[in-house]
Amino acid sequence: MRSDHVRLFQTLPHSCGYFAGRTAQNLVIDPAAPQLDRLYGAALDHGFRRAGGHLYFPHCPSCHACTPCRIDVANFKPDRSQRRCLKQNADLTVTERMAGYNSERHALYSRYLRTRHPGGGMDEAEASDFRRFLTAPWSPTLFLEMYLNDRLLGVAVTDVCATGISAVYTFYDPDEQQRGLGTFAILQQVEMARRNGIPWVYLGFWIDGHPKMDYKRRFQPLQVRTVEGWTALKRR
Repeated sequence: MRSDHVRLFQTLPHSCGYFAGRTAQNLVIDPAAPQLDRLYGAALDHGFRRAGGHLYFPHCPSCHACTPCRIDVANFKPDRSQRRCLKQNADLTVTERMAGYNSERHALYSRYLRTRHPGGGMDEAEASDFRRFLTAPWSPTLFLEMYLNDRLLGVAVTDVCATGISAVYTFYDPDEQQRGLGTFAILQQVEMARRNGIPWVYLGFWIDGHPKMDYKRRFQPLQVRTVEGWTALKRR
């Protein structure tokens, strides 16, 4: 993906979602580009992330904390905690579904946001918000749905490209927090990639030491993207 082939825009400064008191800016690939579906795999390899119909990369002048990261699928082995998570959720059925809106998914999404992000501006999500944030007309998106019998417990929004799977977003029943469904979803995405011969699962951005973002280092071997390219993140 070369900048002379793709137009990039820089957003205006806005409040950082990770650090209070900081401002952030993003580089965004032209959302009107007709070939976004074909660019997506290369954009992932360059560290970009999808939110709705936009592919973006953090470009903050005074901060470089957000680091793209991806799981090395062929060499990944779940640790003891992750094996325990798989065992704890062995009673769930995981099904690949076409992405899109329905009332069951929306109800679960709304409950999740009200509990996990109260007052954050997303906690009263309407149907249009659901569609705008989680899907895009050009994106190769599937929903991995986690069911306990006939009750939907979680949805992992999963973009599937030939060279990488992107874990876009996961929402789940807040009453089932003890199951570790966020971890379970990533483990299912890794297994999906393994079945399909896809080498990477992209987890978005890792922030060293951040209470909400540092968990990603547990999925080893993990690679991070620096100015030199992709490199293995050292284990602690």
